Amino acid sequence: MAAANKPFSTTTSSSSSLSSAKSNSFSAVSPPRLTLSPDQLRHCSEALTFFKEKKLHTPHKIQKEFLTLQVNRMKPLEKRNRCSVALDCVNYSKNRYTDVVPFDENRVVLNPCKDYRPSARGYINASFIRTSSAESISQFIATQGPLPHTFEDFWEMVLQYRCPAIVMLTRLVDNYRMVKCGDYYQAEDGPREFGNIYVVTKSIRTDSSLVLRHMEVNYKEAEEPPLSVLHIQYPEWPDHGVPKDTIAVREIFKTLYNLPPSLGPIVVHCSAGIGRTGTYCAIHNTVQRVLAGDMSALDLVNTISIFRSQRIGMIWRHHFLWKLVALSNVNERPKAGAKDPYGSWILDVRSPVQLERVYDGVLTVTSINARAKGQIWNMSTEHTSNTKRVDS
Repeated sequence: MAAANKPFSTTTSSSSSLSSAKSNSFSAVSPPRLTLSPDQLRHCSEALTFFKEKKLHTPHKIQKEFLTLQVNRMKPLEKRNRCSVALDCVNYSKNRYTDVVPFDENRVVLNPCKDYRPSARGYINASFIRTSSAESISQFIATQGPLPHTFEDFWEMVLQYRCPAIVMLTRLVDNYRMVKCGDYYQAEDGPREFGNIYVVTKSIRTDSSLVLRHMEVNYKEAEEPPLSVLHIQYPEWPDHGVPKDTIAVREIFKTLYNLPPSLGPIVVHCSAGIGRTGTYCAIHNTVQRVLAGDMSALDLVNTISIFRSQRIGMIWRHHFLWKLVALSNVNERPKAGAKDPYGSWILDVRSPVQLERVYDGVLTVTSINARAKGQIWNMSTEHTSNTKRVDS
């Protein structure tokens, strides 16, 4: 885990990196689906055993773990010192919520930006997120829902860091008619231009609750081929709540699992870029590490601490994260009238089919549990500005 404290790479899209990206290509049209080896299935079984024996029947311990994380909340002075670029007056208008800003040490830095001034220092409200320097583990960029005047900055970031996928976990406008994100992505009627960048939607596919777009992004005068980007939107994940089921979250992970981490970081955003964004990053990171045999991934308190050291307020619905792994398709459904609706599943794994169900179980627990911790956090957090941050 110490590797997570190393400086983040800020390599830009030079000609060498572009040629490397082409040689390790990714098709956003039909990405390869998840398939598991016997070793990976064994790791899933071990993880489920851990959840069953250590966590699922001790919800009070899970809540206590989360509350311990609240003791060391950031003080306003520390925030000003660690987020000086974001809080500079020249960048203030680029923040959707003025109390959700990136740390200086791991913020995403843009090279050219449309209104570039030396004092702006290539600012965008986005943070690099990772728990490991291992090449097999995905890195993320957690960011806010783009504002109209930051659309070009957003796509500049995607191009500069060669981001092959964008996970959007919000609607543009919520049920209360509050704007949660600007429309930076819809380009079905032809290319959309954002300064020196154009974006084209090549195809759209709806898969249950998900909307998948194959997009191409490039500079107007570029000689290189456009960057192929898979845009996955899950609009039904509500603010201040949880999805009605775990299917869509699991499908996002299954779609992105075979994405080579060497291609570039996965962009994840909701509205503020902390709540739903942090939850998905936790799910993806934890399950990916479990499948690689890294059982330290089951220490979610440590993962939460690392993520929060990289972006202010990365908050997760904790029981949603813990229990999701155990709920789905594991040999037995919850018994009617059971006191704990998640406590009746069993680990009786004898066949490959059952092992596949165990994998689904691991992915489910990792998703369900991210929720209660976020709800507790929301009740206890202190806002440091007049702009109210909503749980995102």
